[in-house]
Amino acid sequence: MPSPAPEPLAPRPLSVWLVNPFDDIPGEGLPPLRYWTLARVLAARGHDVTWWTATWSHRRKAPRTAPLGLREDEGFSVRLVAVRPYEKNVSLARLASHRAFGRTFERLANESVSTGQLERPDLIIASLPPLEGPEAALRLARRLDATFVLDVQDLWPETFERLLPGPPFLKRLLAPLLLGGMRARREALVAAADAVSATTHTYADVVLRGVGESKPRHVCTVGAYPQEFPDDPRSVNRVPLPGGAADVAPALECVYAGSLEASQDLEIIPAAARLLAGEGVRATIHVAGTGSREAALARAAEGGEGSCRVQLHGLLDRAGYVSLLSRCDVGLVCVKPESLVAIPNKAGDFAAAGLAIVSSLPGELESLIEENDAGVRYTAGDPVSLARAIAALASDPRRLAACRAGARRLAAAAFDRERTYQRFADWLETLPD
Repeated sequence: MPSPAPEPLAPRPLSVWLVNPFDDIPGEGLPPLRYWTLARVLAARGHDVTWWTATWSHRRKAPRTAPLGLREDEGFSVRLVAVRPYEKNVSLARLASHRAFGRTFERLANESVSTGQLERPDLIIASLPPLEGPEAALRLARRLDATFVLDVQDLWPETFERLLPGPPFLKRLLAPLLLGGMRARREALVAAADAVSATTHTYADVVLRGVGESKPRHVCTVGAYPQEFPDDPRSVNRVPLPGGAADVAPALECVYAGSLEASQDLEIIPAAARLLAGEGVRATIHVAGTGSREAALARAAEGGEGSCRVQLHGLLDRAGYVSLLSRCDVGLVCVKPESLVAIPNKAGDFAAAGLAIVSSLPGELESLIEENDAGVRYTAGDPVSLARAIAALASDPRRLAACRAGARRLAAAAFDRERTYQRFADWLETLPD
């Protein structure tokens, strides 16, 4: 009898460095986002994982410290790199903070290896943005004979073009002059990287344009945790029973969640609510988040009367956020297309919660929604279009239920971190060989 085929060998344990100053670290709130999730998955596979991050929390705009016993609790280490604080996401102070992160990270990493505090890494994965972190990581990788992976999370510098002054033609003229240096630095990183990962296919296509197919590449969305949300969405059974008051379907519960900043299509929310109230559509539009546009949005929503209203919740903790999404029917992805965001984090959470998605974004997210019959599109900046999309779902419970089921399919296919980050780790394990 032929001998049985040998079992495949498990990947050898690797020393892995993650370089990302933005994501929340353990102790700053659940759920784990991209780098916390990836660190957990790699550590669970037996790899020695060190996450280099900043002493300043990008989300909370506050100093941070790593909790005691983190390696025992999580299986990986967090190393804090001293940086300057900043209050605004678009500011010179933020750019200075990123420069400090790159310089100090490189110095500390070199010292840690040379003194024996850390072993030489086999694999360094660095997020873009910022530019300075991956530039330092690349130099370290070449010096320490490590594999370097550039992880593209946003389009820098393209995302800054919308902030340039003047009409579109002037922005097109100014962009190469003011942002050309950043673009050249990104192109140099992409060319030098041993492999490139990205959070969306859109970002991968942009940064890898003109790069040969031989460069390894992988797309893993930021994702979400469907396991956080109830399996049986409330509104699947919204179809009213015949007869009397029972014949009236519950009011449609919609939610916008995320930053309240200029890149979001926020101004049309109160206007759409007034249009819906004028048509007698019974709905509530919940707004959860904070930002520079919060006060203006609150003023615009004041005095709303009738069947549709806007309710602001401010910045919720995770339990409150999950609770709010769990009792809603529709998730509003109100984002200006010129922001160049391909798949915002909120879309993953809405799909995980089984919410019908009403989105303004063309391209990758629109295709995913259409493929899974998970929602409808509206035109950014047009309150009539948004009101029409919400009214269509409010008036058709069966269509709403179908979109909610489609959103669950979308979450399972593209956003479930329990699945997608295992595949991400599979790919990473192939690179150092």
